[in-house]
Amino acid sequence: MSRSAYSPLRGTLAPALLVALALGGCNNPLPSVSDPIASRPPPPQSDQVALRAYAEQLEPKYAQNADDRVTALHYAQALRGLGQHAQAVAVLQGLAVKNPHDMPVLAAYGKALADAGRLQEAQSVLERAHTPDRPSWSVLSAQGSVADQMGDHAGAQHYYSAALKIVPNQPDVLSNLGLSYALERKMPQAEQALRLAADQPSADSRVRQNLALVLSLEGKYADAEQVSRRDMTPIDAAENVAQLKQTIAGSPTWSQAEAARPGPRRIARQTADAPVRTASSDTDQ
Repeated sequence: MSRSAYSPLRGTLAPALLVALALGGCNNPLPSVSDPIASRPPPPQSDQVALRAYAEQLEPKYAQNADDRVTALHYAQALRGLGQHAQAVAVLQGLAVKNPHDMPVLAAYGKALADAGRLQEAQSVLERAHTPDRPSWSVLSAQGSVADQMGDHAGAQHYYSAALKIVPNQPDVLSNLGLSYALERKMPQAEQALRLAADQPSADSRVRQNLALVLSLEGKYADAEQVSRRDMTPIDAAENVAQLKQTIAGSPTWSQAEAARPGPRRIARQTADAPVRTASSDTDQ
């Protein structure tokens, strides 16, 4: 794959793009169990109150029988959604030891390791979480996310492309692909992938906010605000884009590169810096 004319993104904005990458979760349905709570998948990550209550309900059930596969998987999924990554790793590590050939277990374990920043281990586990003759798009996308976090953007894009052959136009994978392009400063490709992702009926607010982030990086603040308004009030959308603009202007690496680009667009430098509201690192848990 050809390299971008501009160096990969580093500094203030790279973490914002990396945290927006979606690892996803087990896309295989789990068998039902007799316990109605354990058999019910966790609430969405956006509902932290419900997710916390769900985890508190599952905690004693997991403590009573840590070998129950469905309970352990759902409990770990809830912990990941709550940002309790080390605890999720501990739950899934024990399950993986007892089920070394269970691919959904290995997939969940690999993603939890990636959440915890244990990228080399995550890479090794995810390689064993599917096979060439039975590839999993969710695992391929997670492998791409890990590769991006390790700085191998060309490798990451290969994984995303392979996933999209299985699930064409899957919004989370397209979103990851767009963010990967942005990390390499391939902004037209990044915008194209994220616009396609956001246009999908199943796209959620995190995908749209990733598009808003990339549009802001291109200096298209009005477009970014319009996208943000699909999920925010006009005031919140304007504030979100204003914070993005301040962060971009306060990033020397990005501003210097923008100043060197041909064409009329420039991002004016500002001294202020503000946190970026980005999408979560998970979808489907």
